[in-house]
Amino acid sequence: MNNRILAILAAIGASTIYGINHTLAKDVMPTYVQPYGFILLRVVGAAILFWSLSFLKTSQKIKKEDWPRLIACAICGMVINMLFFFKGLSLSTPINSSVIITLSPVMVLLLGAIILRERITLLKIAGIIVGLIGALILVFFSSSTSTNAPNIPLGNILFIVNAFSFGLYLILVKPLTAKYDAITLMKWLFLIATIINLPITIGEFNEIVWKEIPTVVLWQIAFVVVATTFMTYLLNIFAIKHLSASTLSVFMYLQPLVAIIYATSVGADQLNLVKIVAGLFVFTGVYMVTKKKTVTTN
Repeated sequence: MNNRILAILAAIGASTIYGINHTLAKDVMPTYVQPYGFILLRVVGAAILFWSLSFLKTSQKIKKEDWPRLIACAICGMVINMLFFFKGLSLSTPINSSVIITLSPVMVLLLGAIILRERITLLKIAGIIVGLIGALILVFFSSSTSTNAPNIPLGNILFIVNAFSFGLYLILVKPLTAKYDAITLMKWLFLIATIINLPITIGEFNEIVWKEIPTVVLWQIAFVVVATTFMTYLLNIFAIKHLSASTLSVFMYLQPLVAIIYATSVGADQLNLVKIVAGLFVFTGVYMVTKKKTVTTN
């Protein structure tokens, strides 16, 4: 199996975890853990895991000229991205969050063309449009059964900032993946993110009453730390090594589909024709963007 296929599978795996996370994280917040307190759990937990792994391999030294970009990646990918997403999720709904995050591919496509000078093919443009249509079908024709959403408009605005920030992270981190291995990048990114997030999140973290948290919720928290943070960032950093930023970002279109499938499986939502049609658009868009142009010879 070649690296491109593995990268696509990694991207699908990350998007699947993200799709499940929209519902699980919402179950935890804000009843048991406030959003910013949850962020500190995520970055500290991931930092510990990545640094533990780093001791099992030869360490790479970050070059002096790459530190500004590394810090910018941490700010975009592990500070703004996380803070705005979890705060938005505490105010809005899981389906809204999973759909609005699909704005990232459009932003990545444009930023990639400007910053990385990635070539925008007609097939990629068409794929992004088709996938976006599927996401918009979910926006305008799907309804949510969630009642734990005190300020949906503000939450949705925060999701948009989150989508832009994550898109910018994918653009900025791409050149670094050519120089450093995934563990080296992630251990430093999450250490930087922990330092920056600490003064912002420590207040809500200290409010957590651990003895009142049910066992099932503790498992949900563990899933968010280990799977949604540690595993997804590792999968994405592998995928970005072998895929363009615009190609990787389009897998975000899978998130609303996965979120709905998961919600349906646990009885939190119902599958209908609208969601099936939207899913077909999403999968078609992903196929069009990830399809490589074949070269024929006479």
